Amino acid sequence: MSAPLRIGTRGSALALWQTERVRALLAERGIATERLEIKTTGDVVLDRPLSQIGSKALFTKQLDDAMLEGRIDAAVHSLKDLPTEMPDGLALAAVGLREDPRDALVGRGPTRWQDIPPDATIATSSLRRRAQLLRARPDLTIDDIRGNVDTRLAKLDRSATWAAIMLASAGLERLGFGARIGERLPFDVMLPAPGQGALAVTVRDGDARSAELVRAVVHDPRVSLAVSAERGFLNHLEGGCQVPVAAHAEVEGSLVRLHGRVVSLDGRQMAEGHLAGEATDAASAAAIGAALAARLLGEGAREILAAIRPTPVPGR
Repeated sequence: MSAPLRIGTRGSALALWQTERVRALLAERGIATERLEIKTTGDVVLDRPLSQIGSKALFTKQLDDAMLEGRIDAAVHSLKDLPTEMPDGLALAAVGLREDPRDALVGRGPTRWQDIPPDATIATSSLRRRAQLLRARPDLTIDDIRGNVDTRLAKLDRSATWAAIMLASAGLERLGFGARIGERLPFDVMLPAPGQGALAVTVRDGDARSAELVRAVVHDPRVSLAVSAERGFLNHLEGGCQVPVAAHAEVEGSLVRLHGRVVSLDGRQMAEGHLAGEATDAASAAAIGAALAARLLGEGAREILAAIRPTPVPGR
């Protein structure tokens, strides 16, 4: 009898839900699993905005270390948290189970974008959301908020000043908070993070058994093409999950249509574009993302990102 597949996860309610979803799918195929909870930097450092902690792997490094040390065989992630380049010794085995990628506006009661009053305050931990909010509504004040989904909802309910907070629709739906969504913002207002709404499972490079098991129950080729284009866009811009870079791809057969956006933190400058192309695998889809990123770097994105980063943006 094979040993149980040891699956690592963060301890947040959303991370546990996602991991249990994967475990349930494996159980349906008779695969025994064991869950190990591991705290990451992003879970421990709660007194600073994510953008000030200074790592592209805030929610993944400790899981990566556990895998490389042989303590776990696989790890379940929100794909948008994964760096676009995997650490040496690890592989992205499967992506799929994508929910609605849109961002949600959440108030204390039913709250729609058009109902947000002048000079209101909205809270978010994301530079991408902050930049796009200010692009659409320069009058807004943006506050920082940290914590898991339920923690953020509780902070909103206690706040006397916040008109709303921004969260991913997928996380709210997965945790049963879909009724709290006031509006799922359209892409012209709020383009999502690359990979938002999709799950990812990583394994040790060369661990064929673990890779095959999780790929069989999680991987979705259509989702793979879409998120590969989105992450190819992010990777060419050398971005992580804490830069104001947004992207969303739609797939019809082998045709990938990608929409990308880079916005300055004050919302005043933006580079945006669309690109469509044929893709048959993750590499060719990522190339579409890289091509759009290269075009936008020449149309203002380089200057926007250079103003944010301590190191120069590559002249690609």
